[in-house]
Amino acid sequence: MAWTLTTDRPIYLQIIDVIKYRIISGVYKPGDRLPSVRELATEASVNPNTMQKALTELERDNLIATNRTNGKFISEDEAMIQKLKQDIAKDEIQKFLTNMQKLGFSQKETIEILEEISNNE
Repeated sequence: MAWTLTTDRPIYLQIIDVIKYRIISGVYKPGDRLPSVRELATEASVNPNTMQKALTELERDNLIATNRTNGKFISEDEAMIQKLKQDIAKDEIQKFLTNMQKLGFSQKETIEILEEISNNE
């Protein structure tokens, strides 16, 4: 996931989302060392303090851990990462269903469209 940051939400929350997506998609694997705060901040074009705030939140959620001498590492708790992946997937599906409902589609119609698209791939 790219660093496509917008002004509609606090930047540090968007950074958290990007890093979570990178973890659940396997870009950052369990036990991997993260780039330094400065490297990540440069990559995302944000202030290092903003990046540090995001990383602190991820550390509170136990998704990353700091080793004082070696930097920050992705959690090795694969069950927690899998649960995060499931939770994010459920949220995305709920947003999708809500949007389809706003367009006037019933859940049954939405499922039919999904099946049609799925069968064409």
